[in-house]
Amino acid sequence: MGQDAFMEPFSSTVGVFQCKIYLLLLGACSGLKVAVPSHTVHGIRGQALYLPVHYGFHTLASDIQIIWLFERPHMMPKYLLGSVNKSVVPDLEYQHKFTMMPPNASLLINPLQFADEGNYIVKVNIQGNGTVSASQKIQVTVDDPVTKPVVQTQPSSGAVEYVGNMTLTCLVEGGTRLVYQWLKNGRPVHTSSTNSFSLQNSSLHIVPVTKEDIGNYSCLVKNPISEMESDIIMPTIYYGPYGLQVNSDKGLKVGEVFTVDIGEAILFDCSADSYPPNTYSWIRRTDNVTYVIKHGPRLEVASEKIAQKTTDYVCCAYNNVTGRRDETHFTIIITSVGIEKLAQKGKSLSPLASITGISLFLIISMCLLLLWKKYQPYKVIKQKLEGRPETEYRKAQTFSGHEDALDDFGIYEFVAFPDASGVPRMPTRSVPTSDGVPGQDLHSTIYEVIQHIPAQQQDHPE
Repeated sequence: MGQDAFMEPFSSTVGVFQCKIYLLLLGACSGLKVAVPSHTVHGIRGQALYLPVHYGFHTLASDIQIIWLFERPHMMPKYLLGSVNKSVVPDLEYQHKFTMMPPNASLLINPLQFADEGNYIVKVNIQGNGTVSASQKIQVTVDDPVTKPVVQTQPSSGAVEYVGNMTLTCLVEGGTRLVYQWLKNGRPVHTSSTNSFSLQNSSLHIVPVTKEDIGNYSCLVKNPISEMESDIIMPTIYYGPYGLQVNSDKGLKVGEVFTVDIGEAILFDCSADSYPPNTYSWIRRTDNVTYVIKHGPRLEVASEKIAQKTTDYVCCAYNNVTGRRDETHFTIIITSVGIEKLAQKGKSLSPLASITGISLFLIISMCLLLLWKKYQPYKVIKQKLEGRPETEYRKAQTFSGHEDALDDFGIYEFVAFPDASGVPRMPTRSVPTSDGVPGQDLHSTIYEVIQHIPAQQQDHPE
């Protein structure tokens, strides 16, 4: 690699400046700046790694010295190579591995191996009107690129919802310092009540599986120099049946009732969410007798062949893997009115309006019943009697006006009117009747008056 390659401009510069004053008599520090783009550089094993370094100073220099050192944890730094002005003095052990083109301080490592991982220290000394030094440290990591991962599912045949468990394992052949991440439908999978991960996240455990766990899963593997994602897989989860329903291509459907015109053939379709697909059975109920009429998701009914005008049917769905079943009931009504007329009637009087009208009728009826119990007729008669004058009441008491004594049977209430003077009145003369019946005292009870009426009618028949 030529000198021009070492003099490439840096994309970014992070300056860490150190200034040492070796000649205090100057009274000032001659500035020396050494900068590196990054203090951590990730390299690929087997390839060359370039460590760029830039330095600058503001004084005349007679000599420029550059030294590179290598250190590992718990080890003393090793000398790699150095230069004074343009003369390079390499360490004989590493003379073919490390290259520097002074006055450029950048270092080339070729090829990079795992043993080259560690800290690289560059030190620049400027000698002029005194000696000034500055240094920088760069951490180098060495990795192998990640190969494409492969996801394996256990059990491979699938698992039953709420019964079985499932484990997804991410396998990678090549790569170092691997970091695993699981994705479902392109989004990260997090720990939950049913999801858990292995120590390094290389495996995803789902305990137990549910319908909600169905999706597109993939494994993303990263390291400092590369990342790769596996192919998408969809684990097999057996579930259902859910949401069983019956639909038809003709007729008028209201709730679970289908209305069909006479002579019309109607096709019913039974469906439910399930895996694997359900097996369906159609059952007819007639005169308290139930029997299977067909197997399969569809049923065709010819209305002219139905003896009864109203027939009940049942569609049964069964999942032979999960062992679960579900059924839905519906009724077919054969009519000659016509579906269009029924639909118009249904629009003019909706079920909600019918329910509202019935509710109002019941509420009004209950209110009227309560009012009748509170204000009964005998109370009204009592109030009228108490409001009549005394003379009218005595007149009614003297002459009954009954033509048939049978009409007088019933419950009566005794009413007494006190004298206006406030003095108790003694019985006086009796009031004679035209028929010769002994007179009754004005203070006689209603019962006594009624008691004499049948005798009066027997003695003097009309």
